[in-house]
Amino acid sequence: MSESHVVGVDTGHTGALRGADHLLRAFAAELGPDAAVSGCTHHVRDGLRPHTALSFALPSERAARALWQRLARDGPGRSGDAPGVAFGDERHGPGESAAGAALAAAEHAARTGGRAVLYPGSGAVTGVLTVARLLEVCAVERVAVLGSPEAPSPETLLVTREHVRPEWREGRLVLVAMPAAGGTLVPFEVPDPTPCCADH
Repeated sequence: MSESHVVGVDTGHTGALRGADHLLRAFAAELGPDAAVSGCTHHVRDGLRPHTALSFALPSERAARALWQRLARDGPGRSGDAPGVAFGDERHGPGESAAGAALAAAEHAARTGGRAVLYPGSGAVTGVLTVARLLEVCAVERVAVLGSPEAPSPETLLVTREHVRPEWREGRLVLVAMPAAGGTLVPFEVPDPTPCCADH
């Protein structure tokens, strides 16, 4: 993946991950179809309550700075909580929210954390495809199988369930999968978690 520039946004979202996905996609839609390279959610555990912040990687510093300036001026305005925005060393918004935004941006920029909702090729990851095909058509760089130290065979089938959320780990975008019926794999994250688990 080419160099990118990351803006963090923290609206204090405490709902389910599905809601965070929706929020992230709504922001991305406002940015335009070619603006955001990728968008991630991030768990924020510091502060008064655990919540989810967002990050957007853009293809140029100019695009990222324009987004930063727009959000700092107008605010995300999508939650009742005070929003925070961060870009590089710059912060905007109340301390806790700005810190959450900075955490999200830093994790994404360093590629050490963040659950990718939007990423290059994510629209092509649907239906059932081999691990090799997954790695070919999108930005996912590795598939890790729970309980196995070995990488799956390139020919192993992955049933996407139309919900593939890889994570940044040590500089690589990794999809965690688990064994399923018939020797297939499915992404570890289920599309519709029960409410009691959705926020963890």
